[in-house]
Amino acid sequence: MKYITSVIFLFLSISSFAQEHQDPPPLEGRWDLTIDWAGKPQPAWLEVRHSGVNKLVGRVMIVSGSARPISKVNFDNGKFNFAIPPQWDNSDINVEFEGTLTDDMLKGTLKNFDGKTYSWTGAKAPSLKRSKAPVWASPVALFNGKDLKGWHTNGENQWLVESGVLKSPKSGSNLFSDQAFTDFKLHIEFRYPKGSNSGIYLRGRYEVQVADSKGMEPWDDQFSGVYGMLAPNEMVAKEAGEWQAYDITLVGRTVTIIANGVTVISNQVIPGVTGGAIDSKEGEPGPFMIQGDHGPIEYRNIMVTQAK
Repeated sequence: MKYITSVIFLFLSISSFAQEHQDPPPLEGRWDLTIDWAGKPQPAWLEVRHSGVNKLVGRVMIVSGSARPISKVNFDNGKFNFAIPPQWDNSDINVEFEGTLTDDMLKGTLKNFDGKTYSWTGAKAPSLKRSKAPVWASPVALFNGKDLKGWHTNGENQWLVESGVLKSPKSGSNLFSDQAFTDFKLHIEFRYPKGSNSGIYLRGRYEVQVADSKGMEPWDDQFSGVYGMLAPNEMVAKEAGEWQAYDITLVGRTVTIIANGVTVISNQVIPGVTGGAIDSKEGEPGPFMIQGDHGPIEYRNIMVTQAK
């Protein structure tokens, strides 16, 4: 009897180990998505991971807003679906995703809370890991302090330059660097009035928040957070109206952010594109994008050191 009990225990242990160490489902991982949003390509991002045995959960970012949790991803025979509630819209109707996985590519449809259906495609997000540590070039001024040379907007321009300061006096267009970048170190100084908000998009895809957050909890949607993805370990924002600074190093998808001289995010992986990104093509170089549609903002002393 004792022998039989031992055999049963061993069998159960082996079965449990096999379940816990089986190959992950092919849907597990991070995916860069592109949605055909009324004829215009828009970025999205999906993360699927296991939770316990034979259960899948995840996160998704759709065009704007932050990455949101998915409580359950149903996956069977190459097909999957899940639902999430709207984020910013006043509705109780879920957003529904359906898709198929074929040869490491995704495609499917998104049914929005308003009843409209959009198609989308997706591919595995690149790791962006370098084979060796970068060698850094000399720092270069990305803003000359005189005019908007080297920058452009995506609409009517409200940006101007006064006394060496790049200003957006009211909400309007975002500002893009003409040059695209891969890995870099960025020094940038900024000042905002009470209650205003901006953001610095690294490669145009990962937003570092510029927000009036003094005295607030260090959330990922506040000062020095990577929007919806990474929270700073402490809140070091100054009073509105004071000049402040970020020193940001981005290598692959690993970021370090020093805010006002304090390291608040250290060598953390940015999982995917954040809301408002220019696209979801993470494997390509991208510009700096400065958010100009959330209130008045000022910038100066924008210096970039590129990896060779």
